[in-house]
Amino acid sequence: MTIQIIDTTVSHSKEDGYIGHVVFQYADHTAKYEITLQSKNKKEWNYSLNFALESGKEEDILFVDEQLEEDDELFDYLVDAVVSKL
Repeated sequence: MTIQIIDTTVSHSKEDGYIGHVVFQYADHTAKYEITLQSKNKKEWNYSLNFALESGKEEDILFVDEQLEEDDELFDYLVDAVVSKL
């Protein structure tokens, strides 16, 4: 796997459903990323990708976002990190 998970948190409310945050390092990128995952039913997940601590290269975050869109295994790995905290 090309990522290393650094931290994972999750919360739940009736209004928002499940909201998870995963901070991770992707391959040899210098910046860390945070993905926010949201789901009402724990089956369909929406996400938002941001830099975690400090901004990095725009082309790097665009690359990671593309990988999340194309690689179901990578996306599921991050979702599983959130689900495991429930």
